[in-house]
Amino acid sequence: MRIALHCFAALAILIGFVWIGQGSGHFPYPASSFMIDQSPWIMYGAVLALAGVAGLVMLRRR
Repeated sequence: MRIALHCFAALAILIGFVWIGQGSGHFPYPASSFMIDQSPWIMYGAVLALAGVAGLVMLRRR
């Protein structure tokens, strides 16, 4: 179970950074994505990445 939670937290961080990159226009892939250059996705990605980091921190404390 712990391994699955670690993977889930790491995936949340990765997806968060992808959303930040797409929202800021630094990662415009795929070219037809509705998220490219849309500033709300920067915040959504940051929140998701921080949630992943918080999850990893909580898992380390156990």
